[in-house]
Amino acid sequence: MAALATRVETQAGRRLTAEEIFEITRTRERSLSRLLMLYISTGLVFMLLPGTFLGVWNLLAISSRHAANSVSAGWIQAHGHAQIFGWIGTFILGIGFYSIPKLRRMNPFALWTAWLCWALWTSGVTLRWLTGVYQWQWRVVLPVSAALEVVAFVIFFHSVSGHRPQDSGKQKLDEWIVVVISAAVGLLLTLLVNLVAALFLAFRGISPDLPTAFDQRFLVLETWGFLVPFVWGFSAKWLPVFLGLRPVRGRVLLLAVAVNSVGVFAALLGEMSLAVVLLLAGIIVAVLALRFLDRTQQRAKVKGVHASFPVFVRLAYAWAIIAAALGIWASSVEGSHGIWGASRHALTVGFLATMVFSVGQRILPAFSGMRLLFSTKLMFVSLLLLGVGCMLRVSSEILAYQGFAAWAWSWLPVSAVVEMTAVTIFAINLLGTFMSRPTSQSV
Repeated sequence: MAALATRVETQAGRRLTAEEIFEITRTRERSLSRLLMLYISTGLVFMLLPGTFLGVWNLLAISSRHAANSVSAGWIQAHGHAQIFGWIGTFILGIGFYSIPKLRRMNPFALWTAWLCWALWTSGVTLRWLTGVYQWQWRVVLPVSAALEVVAFVIFFHSVSGHRPQDSGKQKLDEWIVVVISAAVGLLLTLLVNLVAALFLAFRGISPDLPTAFDQRFLVLETWGFLVPFVWGFSAKWLPVFLGLRPVRGRVLLLAVAVNSVGVFAALLGEMSLAVVLLLAGIIVAVLALRFLDRTQQRAKVKGVHASFPVFVRLAYAWAIIAAALGIWASSVEGSHGIWGASRHALTVGFLATMVFSVGQRILPAFSGMRLLFSTKLMFVSLLLLGVGCMLRVSSEILAYQGFAAWAWSWLPVSAVVEMTAVTIFAINLLGTFMSRPTSQSV
């Protein structure tokens, strides 16, 4: 923030007093906190309505008909897009705008760019969801939505990387930054592939639905190529402090990213059997790099959150390993639709959502103006229900879809309701946090 005061001082042509510098810094911090809360609140809306609600509706229909293909592919893809880009993607953009320039000690960016990014990103994701559900004027709306998302990301990337760090003499980037950059490249590639696919469907397709074979490869790019490295990067930055872990093995983490990236490209080329093995190898190497299996060097910092926070973070990474292992099983079995679905759910809910529920409720209260989490008990309940719902969903999807047990069809709606309850409690806890009074007015 000192760079902001220096810039204002230069523009004003006079030396500012300490009180004026403090007020400028505090005003910008408040603006950044409000901006972050806007992004998080928007992500919560996507999570609850077009994301979770539509997903529950789809699952209830599938369960009642005992047929996985009884729901429109457009609805399922709209649900997935809202969850991946509308919820988690919006969270990542908001946290990135708030934290990356600070962590890298960069010169401040113009706040209007973050507001413009929010407007374009939200419009693009909303239009994509509406297109999948209602298919109104989809030949025009589908590519427009994809283009809006690309432009929004370019604005974001330029804002958080287009300014020189204040410590310009430091040339070498920390490993966690390299991992986050690789994730950003994965996001850009995902958005560009989505734009190309949207243009192809608009000119030559018969519906806005992605073909099944392409969609399966695209899902690997969305999750393993974009979301997973983002989680690894911020895990390397925050978890050693939060969990009291030993210092991250930086080069080993970069190796994990490299192996994971090769796996993603193998999946895009249709070499799924090779891809899933590499993805499993990558997550195992990442766990070793982050030193989850090593003895901690100090106690975890759980002040302000539930004491179970470290347990759920470790469970999240266990779910990622389960997801990759299920992928290996699915690639070796004919007609493994249920196993593939279970693998995706273990990754998106078991790993990604659990990390958002855990780390999000740890950092977002502080980022939103030095607030305290509304309720640590609600944090525990949301994480517990999310884990139970995920376990029910993963197991019942394999048993029911693969024809192992007909009675498992009745578990699907139960898992959906449990997970919907979990995300609702999570949203209530964050919104309650945002509406509470900050504990400190200092920066």
